[in-house]
Amino acid sequence: MDPAVRAILTSWSLPPGLVLPLAVGAVVYVRGFLPLHRRVPRRFPACRAASFLSGLGVVLFAIASPLDPIGALLLQVHMAQHVLLMLVAPPLLLAGAPWLPLLRGLPRTVRRDGLGPFLRSPALRRAGRIVLHPVTAWLVFVVTAWAWHAPAAYDLALRARGWHEVEHACFLLGGVLFWWPVIEPWPSRLAWPRWAIVPYLLLAALQNTALSAILTFSDGVLYPAYAAAPRLWGVAPLGDQAAAGAILWVLGSLAMLVPAAALVVRLLEPERPAPAPPARTAEPPKGRSRRRLDLLAVPGVGRLVRASAFRRTLQAGMLLLAGATVADGFLGPQVAPLNLAGVLPWTHLRGFLVLGLVLGGSALCAVCPLVLARDVGRRVLPARLRWPRRLRGKWIAVGLVALYLWAYEAFSLWERPAWTAWLIVGYFVAAVAIDGIFRGAAFCKHVCPIGQFQMLHATASPAEVAVRDPDACRRCRTLDCIRGNARSRGCELELFLPSKVGNLDCSFCLDCARACPHDNVGIVPIPPGREIATDRFRSSIGRPSRRPDVAALALVLCFGAFVNAGAMVAPVAALLDRLGRSIGGASHAVVATLTVLPAVVLVPAVAALGCAAAAPLLGGLRPPLRA
Repeated sequence: MDPAVRAILTSWSLPPGLVLPLAVGAVVYVRGFLPLHRRVPRRFPACRAASFLSGLGVVLFAIASPLDPIGALLLQVHMAQHVLLMLVAPPLLLAGAPWLPLLRGLPRTVRRDGLGPFLRSPALRRAGRIVLHPVTAWLVFVVTAWAWHAPAAYDLALRARGWHEVEHACFLLGGVLFWWPVIEPWPSRLAWPRWAIVPYLLLAALQNTALSAILTFSDGVLYPAYAAAPRLWGVAPLGDQAAAGAILWVLGSLAMLVPAAALVVRLLEPERPAPAPPARTAEPPKGRSRRRLDLLAVPGVGRLVRASAFRRTLQAGMLLLAGATVADGFLGPQVAPLNLAGVLPWTHLRGFLVLGLVLGGSALCAVCPLVLARDVGRRVLPARLRWPRRLRGKWIAVGLVALYLWAYEAFSLWERPAWTAWLIVGYFVAAVAIDGIFRGAAFCKHVCPIGQFQMLHATASPAEVAVRDPDACRRCRTLDCIRGNARSRGCELELFLPSKVGNLDCSFCLDCARACPHDNVGIVPIPPGREIATDRFRSSIGRPSRRPDVAALALVLCFGAFVNAGAMVAPVAALLDRLGRSIGGASHAVVATLTVLPAVVLVPAVAALGCAAAAPLLGGLRPPLRA
């Protein structure tokens, strides 16, 4: 074994200043936990003690193990140490509900005469509420992370052992404060509603992404101490820094997004009915509403989101942004990073699309500038014809998505601002022409590739536009939600809300909510993916098992995502270059034609047909799709 490696692996340290407090904390916790476990085992199960003791073990491992000496030589190891102290140990400690066991584990005289007067102090309680408030906890956590990762503070901690210990203490305490509102250790009570922790975690994940991106994509070494340190295993300083950023990025995102997703799932679960009243009362048992949140019912927010003027204002802003992108694409520098047409459509639009889907449904369809341009164009064009029956469905969109995936790779559209500008102009012309000739929203429903991407992926979103009270719809005779009235035109996509399921074909325009005379339409939470788990008949879609065009769209988008991601990977790009040279120096467009089109059209078709053919052989299953 390499002597340096042997020296590192044997460099465990057990400093009394660390080991003694951890040992005392473990003894006090176990001493107080055992009687609580015997009295209220459901409140204090054994797993709580295991969690708390595991948290203490993580702290010991992070500081006393070889991670500490290796961290002085490799930034990525030092970053792993910080992740353990900020994101792993604190939630484990808090999941052990340590407040009551630690108090109960202290000697009675200390607990009653020493700490009792302080714990009963109103000033101390007010200070505790301020310190443990989610805003305070979030700010302390973020400021601590950014301040100690500043180059001057980071190098100071590497040079001075005392400051290094202060840094570790700040990370651990900041992590405990941050995770306190998330874990909510019993018997504490959160100052915010439980759903507010979701944006709390998402905002923390965003700042973690920003810090990680600085480390990952920096062109220079941020911490001089690592540039001068001996290099272990030949790891270059810049590569070490990028790896540290990736560790913080991936592990930090998982630590914050996984609990956020779990919390969303818990909030979307239907509430159980309240228990029946005692037999002596004559009142019927009352159950709670199955819906726990309705965005359109939130005071102020619901009225704003529902307002047509609010939607038109956002559409106008998006239209101005699209106009600026087109102008810069034609007139600006034809260097993609310096041109709006090279940055906005191919970089930022993707992020906004995903953000809209995460927040709920086809949110960006609701503010699409094409709708505003289409509505203006209808003042001149008649829009009297019905969309041809033979062209209804998703087949046109399937072809356009495949064509886009091929053109994107074949012509490197992200590097051609002028081509991108022409593409945007063509998009607007097609939307205005189609919806100016045909009634309804034919372009959105049958043609628009971006709209189909939104609506299909919105099946995994945590919200949908739905009726609040089905009985009110059964009593309604006007059906204004789909027919329209003087207040609103109703649903142009021909989605009848009482039989609507999920988000397919829904653009979140809320025309139905504005038209409903009974105020019976809301934006309500649903378990993500619920609508694809059932084959119920649904308005405008029918049964999903009878829609091969929807299945084809899903397959093309799925395989296209892998193709698009694979083309960004260096080994795949090198393989495509070798392929082009092997067939006589073929151009990039030819290579893309030979690879992309088969990958997004032929391979999904073969896979689907193969599964359908194999279905009868697997337990007598019938093919799920029928034309």
